[in-house]
Amino acid sequence: MIKELEFCFRDLVIDRKAMEAVLGFSDGCPEPFHSYLDEVLLFSETLSDIRATYVITDKIELAENGDLLYAGGHEFHVGSLIKKEIRNSERLAFFICTAGEQISSRSKMLMAGEDPALGYLYDVAGSFIAEAAGDKMQQMIAQQVSVAGFKITNRYSPGYCQWPVAGQQVLFSLFNGKTGGVSLSPSSLMTPVKSISGLIGIGQQVTYRDYQCEICKMKDCTFRKVRAASTS
Repeated sequence: MIKELEFCFRDLVIDRKAMEAVLGFSDGCPEPFHSYLDEVLLFSETLSDIRATYVITDKIELAENGDLLYAGGHEFHVGSLIKKEIRNSERLAFFICTAGEQISSRSKMLMAGEDPALGYLYDVAGSFIAEAAGDKMQQMIAQQVSVAGFKITNRYSPGYCQWPVAGQQVLFSLFNGKTGGVSLSPSSLMTPVKSISGLIGIGQQVTYRDYQCEICKMKDCTFRKVRAASTS
């Protein structure tokens, strides 16, 4: 069954210090960026289109060789790294989360017009909100499956850890159009752009890693910067 969730900004955990660090200010934002960030966070409290959607499938199979995963009647080329991380899974949760179109539109308008610097802060905030929605959804899934004695893995997304971004085409097909307002282009780009998708392993013997960047060779990614900032 497809589960659809809607979040308010205040439902989410947003680390302002981590945002400042991603912006390049490890000791706090100077003006005008401090005031800019105040404005961005105040605007974020008005957002009404932060959403998460997920579906759990219990019919999964990992190919003995190669990077293939079979789930929900579909074939996924997830890569050897992800395959290793989810190898003990008995179920999988596939998900789509989004910060929504409102903050992306605001960012795009400012970056193309009167204040590119402020627009960039909205862009960064959108990334944090999408990840925070993923965190909230992941906590809810963990609570849901714990009743049956299951644990969860980290979440893994197309475009990272050797899973080609084109894998989103197969992933989206699991949702029968119920994607929380997120659409996918032929080149596998999501709209709104501040959206994430992926999978989470579920099982009695799976492992959750607090920080997983060591398993990925992709150095220039927002997720890595966010995690590094959150632990500095």
